Amino acid sequence: MTGTPSPSRSILRWLPLGLVALLGALLAAGVWLSRDPGREKLPSPLIGKPAPEFALPVLHEAGRLVSSDDLRGAPYLLNVWGSWCPECRVEHPVLTRFAETKRVRVIGYNWKDEHADALRWLEQFGNPYWLVLVDYDGRHAIDWGIYGAPETFLVDGDGIIRWKHVGAVTDAVIRDELVPLLDRIERAQ
Repeated sequence: MTGTPSPSRSILRWLPLGLVALLGALLAAGVWLSRDPGREKLPSPLIGKPAPEFALPVLHEAGRLVSSDDLRGAPYLLNVWGSWCPECRVEHPVLTRFAETKRVRVIGYNWKDEHADALRWLEQFGNPYWLVLVDYDGRHAIDWGIYGAPETFLVDGDGIIRWKHVGAVTDAVIRDELVPLLDRIERAQ
């Protein structure tokens, strides 16, 4: 039987092509939206809020605890690291160069590490930190919203978290994000 196809058969014949076109449009929209350079940034709900209260042991001084109140009065950069973290090794020379500028105190936050491994790592690669705090079991890291290393926070002199960076800090991150923010904080004081 030949003749003109029914309207429903004609629609069914074009349906796969319509679905492919729709899928292509969705993929194109996804590619276009992924052009945003800040797409990998994870906003922290702690930005603009007081840093979590803590009292953590110091890596190099057995028995000494340092609290969040002890660090108030001047901005500090809190860098989360571990000897087990490959990206921490990548960012270490960058942090070392930045720490040498003495622009701000760089505090190490050794996370879920073995004491001897942390000491050996710093001995091998150098210690850029003004102070190294340790969070052996990661209990305080939960308050900071830390879920990986490296992560870096800028806390101002009033104890307010002003910036968070997830992943290795690079020279570009310091130049384009951290230093301009420090400039703004210093101008506001």
